[in-house]
Amino acid sequence: MIQFISVLLFAVFLFLSSLHIYWGFGGKWGGSAVLPAKDDGQHVMMPGLLPCLIVAIGLAAVGLLVLINTGMIAFALPSWLQQYGLWIICGIFTLRAIGDFRYVGFFKQIKHTTFGKNDTRYYSPLCLAIGLLTALLEMLR
Repeated sequence: MIQFISVLLFAVFLFLSSLHIYWGFGGKWGGSAVLPAKDDGQHVMMPGLLPCLIVAIGLAAVGLLVLINTGMIAFALPSWLQQYGLWIICGIFTLRAIGDFRYVGFFKQIKHTTFGKNDTRYYSPLCLAIGLLTALLEMLR
């Protein structure tokens, strides 16, 4: 069970990392549906190459951290990261699912934009699932 969840999470993080690399280098597919927008439809932010690559590296690192913390990859980590890494991931993604109470998360105010609808249907549930799965991994190991 631990191995299945670990590989599943790694695959999700690798996919998300790949998407951010694609967008960073100018990819257009899905771009307008993944950026938070104001009531008038204007995007809150338009990240460039560097922010996209930072997120991509972070997502890939989180995927590797899952594999390391569940023993699927042998790599020496600082003791605090070995001990709390999965809880940190759980916290980050659970907080993302809850949101900022304005543009993202289950409790957002702006829900009628393309991003708002996709966030409610896909992005926030995915973040909640990641949070729950990493908590489950921590309890199982």
